[in-house]
Amino acid sequence: MANIVGIDLGTTMSAIAVLNSVGKPETIPNKDGERITPSVIFFENDHKSLIGLEAKNSAGSDVHSVAKEFKREMHNDDDRFSVHGSQYSPSELSSFVLKKLVKDASTQVGPITDVVISVPAYFKENQRNATIEAGKLAGLNVIGIINEPTAAALYYATVADIKGRGLVYDLGGGTFDVTVTDTDGKDIKIIASSGDHHLGGVDFDQAMLELMEEKYKNEKGSSLYSDEETKYEMLLEAEDLKKSLSSRGSKKIKLNGDSGKAVLEFTQKEFEEKISTYISRTELLVEQALHEANSEPEDIDYILLVGGSTRIPAFQKSIKKLMKKEPISAVNVDEAVALGAAIRAGIITVKENPTSVSSTVANEVNSISIVDVANHSYGTISRTFDETLQQYTLKNSILIKRNTPLPCSETQTFYTIYEGQDGIDISITQGEDTDPDFVDKIHEEAMDLPANRPEGQPIEFTYIYDENQMMKCIFKDINSGTVKEVSMHFGASEEKKNALDAFLVD
Repeated sequence: MANIVGIDLGTTMSAIAVLNSVGKPETIPNKDGERITPSVIFFENDHKSLIGLEAKNSAGSDVHSVAKEFKREMHNDDDRFSVHGSQYSPSELSSFVLKKLVKDASTQVGPITDVVISVPAYFKENQRNATIEAGKLAGLNVIGIINEPTAAALYYATVADIKGRGLVYDLGGGTFDVTVTDTDGKDIKIIASSGDHHLGGVDFDQAMLELMEEKYKNEKGSSLYSDEETKYEMLLEAEDLKKSLSSRGSKKIKLNGDSGKAVLEFTQKEFEEKISTYISRTELLVEQALHEANSEPEDIDYILLVGGSTRIPAFQKSIKKLMKKEPISAVNVDEAVALGAAIRAGIITVKENPTSVSSTVANEVNSISIVDVANHSYGTISRTFDETLQQYTLKNSILIKRNTPLPCSETQTFYTIYEGQDGIDISITQGEDTDPDFVDKIHEEAMDLPANRPEGQPIEFTYIYDENQMMKCIFKDINSGTVKEVSMHFGASEEKKNALDAFLVD
């Protein structure tokens, strides 16, 4: 049986899991025995890099050779990390982390080819595409992607006795997602999601560093650091201090800054005040998800905590106060997403190739049902006649509405607007507004039409979004039968992949 694998590609930490011989997911430790791997790359030279904890700990020696938190730039292919005369996009950097995870895991479970990779629920289409590209650049066959809170809910449902309407509170190293679900045993339906892909543990580390700077300056009258290397080392101290204050009320540490050593005390209360704006942002996003799910706090039967940052007491207190109930953390919050992604990989594998797995695995996987939703609306820009203005205006016409259950297929018919029109400009949009200026154009191209026709010729637009988070769009000129099909997942070029294959990761 081929390995069935799920990967949590995180902003600060990543993990990989496999379905075992009885269809249960298990996290695969890296070569150092760690179950999660820091998403940090230290470029030793122009053909080799360290990835993981060693990279994180080595980075202070040369901060210009370290890449981290690149998941936050997955939407921006123009963002480039330059080192040793080469430049790397966020997808390429992510592919190195994936290679590391797979390389270490393969020594324990054998070859790994097919994978499901998780993404934040609020990732847009270009970010999802970039994640798929990262997998392909790493030499993997990405059979699907799964929203991180969906993956966590999937895993929770297989190990905990939960039933009814739930809320998944997923606060990781770089992103925050909140998802409302309906669960009945192993039958999970996603209702609505909200989130922010620039809200997470790295922001809290920075807040802690600012607190350290303030206290040091008050004590010594000068800055805590004056160079990037020292700042990086202080950020690591800030992260450790943040973790300590998650389990104790106060802690004294010795800071060695520009004006010498200072022993300073930090309290959990001070830290909570420093991150209060972030706490407020999570509360607003929880309220938004509840609104979209037509739910009130009292309608929620359980709260599932996911992500390492949920260990911070301030966020636990926040969600408890807002929802008026105690959250559940019955699983390892760092591993739940990877484990759920492995289950999703099993569901896809059994559906598409049932003879490739044992009957034991098939029976276990077939006992699980998951229905996700589209986390954004998808449409096209059309010309609509405005009766008030007596002229044509541009409008974003939505085909797939946000929170539509997947898989789904929606068709709308549009019409040519003038005699002899021999082409249309296809725009595929993502966003909720009808104003084209307030949505993202995620694809544009021209479609040729037969010449010399009267106006008002019908053209069908069909958008298909499958359960694996893959979308394609079909445009059909009804009278001529002309069809153009656009896949929204373009993959990675072989040339780019081959160029990266020679780069060694360790």
